[in-house]
Amino acid sequence: MLLPGTIEDYLRQGMNCEHVQVAGDGQHFEALIVSSEFAGKNRVQRHQRVYRALGDRMQSEIHALSMQTLTPDEWVARGGAQPAKG
Repeated sequence: MLLPGTIEDYLRQGMNCEHVQVAGDGQHFEALIVSSEFAGKNRVQRHQRVYRALGDRMQSEIHALSMQTLTPDEWVARGGAQPAKG
């Protein structure tokens, strides 16, 4: 069974993430992904970037993934912690 922490690791390896949080039951997952890579991208482009980071795992290991994709500024505006500098 795939664990949420494993998906977090996949995302951190596949893209630059300031914050990643994944919850799920082994097949269905919810992810919050904060990345500066999302700046200037619409929601579809952001999701496509996440799918590229996960690669073939989206077809084999992960049955369903719902996600929030935010830039660091959007994350802070929603009350998230300011990313560490440095």
